[in-house]
Amino acid sequence: MRLRSGTALTLLLGCLCALLSLSWYGAFGGHKGDVVDIYQREFLVLRDRLHAAEQESLKRSKELNLVLEEIKRALSEKQALRDINRTWSSLSVSVVMGIPSVKREVHSYLTDTLNSLISELTQQEKEDSVIVVLIAETDPQYTAGVAENIKNLFPKEIHSGLLEVISPSPHFYPDFSHLRESFGDPKERVRWRTKQNLDYCFLMMYAQSKGIYYVQLEDDIVAKPNYLSTMKNFALQQPSEEWMILEFSQLGFIGKMFKSLDLSLIVEFILMFYKDKPIDWLLDHILWVKVCNPEKDAKHCDRQKANLRIRFKPSLFQHVGTHSSLAGKIQKLKDKDFGKQALRKEHVNPPAEVSTSLKTYQHFTLEKAYLREDFFWAFTPTAGDFIRFRFFKPLRIERFFFRSGNIEHPEDKLFNTTVEVLPFDSLQSDKEALQEGRGAVVKYRRTADGYIQIGSFSKGIAEGEVDPSFGPLEAIRLSIQTDSPVWIILSEIFIKKAE
Repeated sequence: MRLRSGTALTLLLGCLCALLSLSWYGAFGGHKGDVVDIYQREFLVLRDRLHAAEQESLKRSKELNLVLEEIKRALSEKQALRDINRTWSSLSVSVVMGIPSVKREVHSYLTDTLNSLISELTQQEKEDSVIVVLIAETDPQYTAGVAENIKNLFPKEIHSGLLEVISPSPHFYPDFSHLRESFGDPKERVRWRTKQNLDYCFLMMYAQSKGIYYVQLEDDIVAKPNYLSTMKNFALQQPSEEWMILEFSQLGFIGKMFKSLDLSLIVEFILMFYKDKPIDWLLDHILWVKVCNPEKDAKHCDRQKANLRIRFKPSLFQHVGTHSSLAGKIQKLKDKDFGKQALRKEHVNPPAEVSTSLKTYQHFTLEKAYLREDFFWAFTPTAGDFIRFRFFKPLRIERFFFRSGNIEHPEDKLFNTTVEVLPFDSLQSDKEALQEGRGAVVKYRRTADGYIQIGSFSKGIAEGEVDPSFGPLEAIRLSIQTDSPVWIILSEIFIKKAE
């Protein structure tokens, strides 16, 4: 259809030539020669404009073909790689989640986003979903660095096929230097939103054959518990298959679910106008084209579109990024329908005296966090700082779980921090736990003040079981080993007594 646009313009040009020829004839018969000159000049201007429009149409058609060919080539390369090693990619799942990620000048939220998405999945959900990260940059050194970092942080998820990382070739993007400014946006913003449209198209085409549903996400969000099952069940419960978009967030292009069967249509439409408008506007235009009657009023159109675009409440995703992927832009967008239900989870901790060397921020005390009334928030820690829970009487502890950071401040985590216990009977604990076998190999490291290190924080979380041979414990301590660049939040404290 795109190739026929040039032919249509040529036909239109011919018709206008015939029409203006008749005008010339009338003018020549009854008017002065200067009128003929005016018509001739107007025709020449119109002819030049039509010729320019035809050339622009041909240029755009060529660009779209190049974009589509590049997407197809990238997909074929990925398919060939998958055929070599099928264990590295899921071929058929219910939900595919797409995350485009670009280089940010100030701070990247990508790993926090992946941590949130993955940590809220059950094992069954992990086997029925795929998360695809598109590193939407053309610098091979940068893309390789991000991919390697993700591989190191999420090795099991990469190997199982839950997490995939892709990037376009440097030749995927067209020349952005001649974009037309529109809607009052400066050239840099027009370039940003134009490239963003192409990134979405690349992700959609890649994900199309992988699952039943496709969910568009961003790289600076957090998710609620059970978000995947909630989305899947909401889609299955729809009384009709006529829907086109299910929305699980009210912000931008976050949490938008599509049927994979619809992705080709959506991509084709976006590619026709990717230079002209942002993605959310183009999606609304697709709905208008499908169901709105030009002879009806706007209210009738809105009612018809509501059958294709269905909103789920409360929102399942929250935007947490402050520094936009558009250089220099600060955005504090928050989804008001998200709520704060998932800030902390309910646990019952044994009675204890709590103390810390950290400076508490405002009313976010450690006591409230331990009693499940709030979270603990403190200023930047330094090496040697600690958080201690001293039990009122020695207790046998079965396991522990500590989570740092929270939904609204995911970057305020504990780094290079150890979990330590103080046994009530230190001599017995030395005999039972610090030696292994006849060789008396040291199993745990003991500190100078008698604590035994049994764990450490990784990705903001510390969890594990306590060796029963330690016997009753007097205290558990979190010890910070190095200076931290950020404040810290302790959002979950779970200490389980042995039965």
